Amino acid sequence: MNTSRRIFQLQLLACFGSLSHMPAASALASAEVLLARNAPAGINPTGYLVSEKFDGVRALWDGSALRFRSGRPVPAPAWFLSRLPGTALDGELWLGRGQFDALSATVRRAQALDAEWLQVHYLVFDMPLAGGTFENRSEQLGAVVQGSGWQQLEAVEQFRVTNHAALQSKLKAITAAGGEGLVLHLANAPVTSGRSDVLLKLKVLQDAEAMVVGYTPGKGKYAGVVGALNVQAGSGQTFKLGTGLTDQQRQNPPTIGSSVTYSYQDITPGGKPRFARFMRVYHED
Repeated sequence: MNTSRRIFQLQLLACFGSLSHMPAASALASAEVLLARNAPAGINPTGYLVSEKFDGVRALWDGSALRFRSGRPVPAPAWFLSRLPGTALDGELWLGRGQFDALSATVRRAQALDAEWLQVHYLVFDMPLAGGTFENRSEQLGAVVQGSGWQQLEAVEQFRVTNHAALQSKLKAITAAGGEGLVLHLANAPVTSGRSDVLLKLKVLQDAEAMVVGYTPGKGKYAGVVGALNVQAGSGQTFKLGTGLTDQQRQNPPTIGSSVTYSYQDITPGGKPRFARFMRVYHED
């Protein structure tokens, strides 16, 4: 566990009481957030609560401080923080579909700009220090958000889907409207953390992270700049990412050793991503 996450854990303990008064799963969730796995092909959605997958920035509220996944404080305006309830929340800061880059700039700006933050919504989907199943927590969360009376704080809508065909139909509708995909959370799951099968993401295109290990020089119109990033996935596989890079990124590419997010359609028999496309520089936050 890194230092910032340990500090975040201790702050949560101080805010909500000693470890003996917290559910074991909640104590774990205070150190590591819950992360989704890719949904398997043909997933049966029975038993899951489904929601839209929002392209936002993960943020955790402990009742007094708002932090990124890394544990680093979110430099939000005081008025924004003052409207949040005294209950631990897990969610995403969100500006709108297709607005991730603008959002990222806003929430990471050292000096928050009120005009920008007035457009930011905190979409919450869990209460990491509450007990019960995810379905129970979702009901509690709805009441907490409604009680806040603040339109910038929203509970993410959770709904049931009866079968795989209906799930695919919903996915198609969301993506056609500019959404990123769907999230399936096991309705009877207790609070847990880390990469887990209780939380699945379903997208037309999958995404993952890889580390930049080098560059391939450009040719033709890209002569003199980067033609592709040479990257290494967590599996150890190396491949090139050229599609998706802007002219500015080719001139000033992500640094070697940094992580980037890429999209892909599926995995080849050789274990490499098919139709891989650069999306953005990855921030753990």
